[in-house]
Amino acid sequence: MGKHSYKLLIAATGSVAALKIPILLKSLTDESSYTFEVRLILTEHAKNFFDLSELPPEVLIYDDKSEWETWKQRGDPVLHIELGKWADMMVIAPLDANTLAKMAQGICDNLVTCTTRAWDMTKPLLFCPAMNTRMWEHPITAKQVASLKEWGHTEIPPISKTLICGDTGVGAMAEVSVIVDTIKKRSSNT
Repeated sequence: MGKHSYKLLIAATGSVAALKIPILLKSLTDESSYTFEVRLILTEHAKNFFDLSELPPEVLIYDDKSEWETWKQRGDPVLHIELGKWADMMVIAPLDANTLAKMAQGICDNLVTCTTRAWDMTKPLLFCPAMNTRMWEHPITAKQVASLKEWGHTEIPPISKTLICGDTGVGAMAEVSVIVDTIKKRSSNT
């Protein structure tokens, strides 16, 4: 199988699972059979879980401040629109409870949620929920996940394990290898 060139927009939100972002990006940029061009959007809370110096140098990084660096006046590019046009696929890993709730309600108050709200629904959007078991088991969570899936987004479900807080149960982000395999399968089908 030959090389594939594919534009991936990864978004990381404020779950402790964001500490796996450097591993995820390295896995995607080191792929030998696929050529993934990767860009990363971070929420302010996601930045708390890893050092930006851990990321592959070729990955362009955006945050809320980036939105206003390109737009100064009418007619200037709007970053959340431009990123959506650029990308072949968006992957939100991890998707925390807060951003899940915002997406399900259509709230767009940061670069990640503005990008998802303006997303071209004909392109794949994969999301990887990650939160404490108590948050995962709250009745609203299943409704919010169902809303995203009804829109055609693809869930990469959380797994059960001992969480950073010491609790054991469902809520941990899917393993990086599962996320990468899912991205590869979806990218070869589009």
